[in-house]
Amino acid sequence: MSDLNIVCLDLEGVLVPEIWIAFSEASGIPELRRTTRDEPDYDKLMKWRLGILREHGLGLRDIQATIAKIDPLPGAREFLDKLRETTQAVILSDTFTQFAKPLMAKLGWPTLLCNALEVAPDGMISGYKIRVPQSKLTTVKALQSAGFDTIACGDSYNDLGMIRQSKAGFLFRSTEQIKKDNPDLQAFEEFDDLLNAIVGAL
Repeated sequence: MSDLNIVCLDLEGVLVPEIWIAFSEASGIPELRRTTRDEPDYDKLMKWRLGILREHGLGLRDIQATIAKIDPLPGAREFLDKLRETTQAVILSDTFTQFAKPLMAKLGWPTLLCNALEVAPDGMISGYKIRVPQSKLTTVKALQSAGFDTIACGDSYNDLGMIRQSKAGFLFRSTEQIKKDNPDLQAFEEFDDLLNAIVGAL
């Protein structure tokens, strides 16, 4: 077992509920339920979301008020604590720093690499800054070039690149379609099973 491992975890759908689904329910706008599980093109998805927010006059504060009420998925904090006792872990997410901070507090402040929103003076979200194209895959490749072995886990289309690039990779609470399209990837529903698989891959 090498000590030079880093586990790369997706955030939404793996450790915390999907933020946009929670906001869809809170705002009563069903269209906002769409996530990267449904739309593989993240740029297209975000532009569409921002259009809906503008249409309804909803800004950053409205979304943050919903996020403040979101708790991590049951068992996620314990899973993360046990994992970090065993090896290094980093969260790679396509979410935004302005969304994620309250959730990081509830998860014990793990390292998070994500994107940033551009917010106008009136509080409306005017755009967003993606760190790098295909940020999860690019970050995993960068960690590997720095001498680390990576193990990756996620639930959506935008996680498949980092999962396949890593020495081991797993699906967690993914959709039936994604599991069907990727039958060679082990898929788990429970944190204990995922932890055992990660430890086994170390």
